[in-house]
Amino acid sequence: MSTQVRTALISTAGHCKVACGFCFRADRAHGFLDTATYTRTLSRLREAGVEGVCLSGGEPTHHPRLRQLVRLARQFGMAVSMVTSARTAAEVAALSRVARLLANVTVSADSQGAMALGRTTRTATSGIDTLRALGTGTKILHVTCWDLNDEECRELAGLVSWAGVEVQFSPVVLDERTLRREGGSVQDYLARQQLDAELLGRHFDLSDRYRAYLGELRGLQLPAGGGERWQCRSATAYVSADGRIRRCPYGQASVSAHAPRAAIGQFLTAPAQDRVTPDCAAICRRPAAAPDDRSASCAAV
Repeated sequence: MSTQVRTALISTAGHCKVACGFCFRADRAHGFLDTATYTRTLSRLREAGVEGVCLSGGEPTHHPRLRQLVRLARQFGMAVSMVTSARTAAEVAALSRVARLLANVTVSADSQGAMALGRTTRTATSGIDTLRALGTGTKILHVTCWDLNDEECRELAGLVSWAGVEVQFSPVVLDERTLRREGGSVQDYLARQQLDAELLGRHFDLSDRYRAYLGELRGLQLPAGGGERWQCRSATAYVSADGRIRRCPYGQASVSAHAPRAAIGQFLTAPAQDRVTPDCAAICRRPAAAPDDRSASCAAV
């Protein structure tokens, strides 16, 4: 049975200077999504019933025509959101120029352990500074978590409460190669996830969706009896910076935005053939384009 595609995650830029060590992006390249391809993609997505888009990257604030991308999606009657790591003055300025046109903005940050693991500098404090500089309604801090401690969680709860922003969490998702490099096992990795969730639960009202997501990740890492992973059921399509449309970012099957209208429509409405993996589950759990889909947000307690 096919899941109706309602939103689309669009990679506007193929590159990202942050280069997280745990990055799970499916495609990494140089260059930007050109506006002609983007416009055609929006038209085809709208015909297929897509109601909103989320602009991502790489880093979307690096796109030279970012304002045009946002306005084009709105002209097609779509809600527009954005996921960004914007920290520099230039990036925040580019984001500020389009913020009022966005349904919501999500700024990515990493816990202290995740920063050490991924060799990043995306602190929660700097993410809050970016959000406070924006004039959009819904502001979300998305924190990738690894090896948390009670003091860090307490400080984070105070920070988001003071700033008046929403907060979402995701555990670091590590593939088998990275696990071997870090000298850990799948069991150790899952145990760390559970400990982090227990710490978060002391300071935040974790949603049922987040707890269910952790259970799904465990099932994907340790499938019962070596069983087959379940079929994709995501309602979000993925558009890469080169204009390829996929039902799953890691899927082999795709269709070009320049393909005939009928071919794109058939691709988007046909049952997805991809099987869910931890990496694609992490991407699909990223903030959705629809402004009312915030069930993964958590409140400080």
